Amino acid sequence: MSGHTENEIVIAAPLDLVWDTTNDIENWPDLFSEYASVEVLSREGATTTFRLTMHPDENGTVWSWVSARTTDEAARTVRAHRVETGPFAHMNIRWEYAETPDGTLMKWTQDFAMKPDAPVDDAWMTGNINRNSRVQMALIRDKIEQAARERNTASVLPN
Repeated sequence: MSGHTENEIVIAAPLDLVWDTTNDIENWPDLFSEYASVEVLSREGATTTFRLTMHPDENGTVWSWVSARTTDEAARTVRAHRVETGPFAHMNIRWEYAETPDGTLMKWTQDFAMKPDAPVDDAWMTGNINRNSRVQMALIRDKIEQAARERNTASVLPN
């Protein structure tokens, strides 16, 4: 068995702003509520390898892992996978972006499997990822929409 999730949200902001903001990995601790820090380990072409560290969970455990993320700006897609898989047998994520009449559609697709000795199974993790993705996407939407409003206000102010 394996897990699969698909979550999407429309952000009332230009595609370039959504793309630039969500692919600025160094600022993810300000964009996502779950990440305490990010450390870029290497950049090779369009691929960035980095360590993410989460805030402590309810038991005080701090989770950290290394991921590799490859952007394809022309296709407006990103493919990422965990290099250090932790409790996952594998974890692959695809980000897709598309212009819509209401702004930018951002979609996350995650395919994964938990290791047999992981503390949770694929079904539990599927539910957890779906719940958390909706929370994080809403936070990201709100922050980017606020930035878009601030840009629009600044562009109409007289010099």
